[in-house]
Amino acid sequence: MKLYVTVGSPYARLARMLVAAKGLYDRVETIVAKTRTAGSPYYAVAPSGRVPFLILDDGSAMEDSQLICAYLDSLDGQPLFHAADPDWSRARMEAHARSFCDGVAVWIRETYRPENERSPGIMVHEQTRANRMCDMFEHAVLSPAWQGRPGMAHLVLTAALDFVKDRGFGDLTEGRPALAAWLGRMHADPTVVAAPVTMVTSG
Repeated sequence: MKLYVTVGSPYARLARMLVAAKGLYDRVETIVAKTRTAGSPYYAVAPSGRVPFLILDDGSAMEDSQLICAYLDSLDGQPLFHAADPDWSRARMEAHARSFCDGVAVWIRETYRPENERSPGIMVHEQTRANRMCDMFEHAVLSPAWQGRPGMAHLVLTAALDFVKDRGFGDLTEGRPALAAWLGRMHADPTVVAAPVTMVTSG
């Protein structure tokens, strides 16, 4: 397996701690990634550009330090720090969706600031990240797990895609027909219908 980290990330350090605690040096290659740099080759590995990021032996990927740490802890069947036997497929999906949601939330927060106080660098970085991740989701949503019964990953991705369109980021399903069709199906789900993007508040 390949574990991508940066030296200054406390989240990446957590994953490194689990590698050490579980004695996984012979199973996990730790690689220092170059992040927050336009055109970094790392973005082809991890569309979110975040660390830690774990490539499994079968080529599938995990992000989110909590998920990665739980997975590494479970490999010997005797977890020290986590509960046993989570659903790794759904957990991976949710971590990708939450990573996307976190990034677009950063962009939205910048738009709340006065225009002369916004960071163009941050906004471009998050726009670029969001498009990379939606390219990934365009393929991912064709898998049975994304087409099946909605779980938290489905709700998080739906909320994020609707949120950015509503707040002026743009429709990230444009030019991505599979993602657009998937989102259309999610818009018919009773849970999504019951909680519209905009709310009518009293007072």
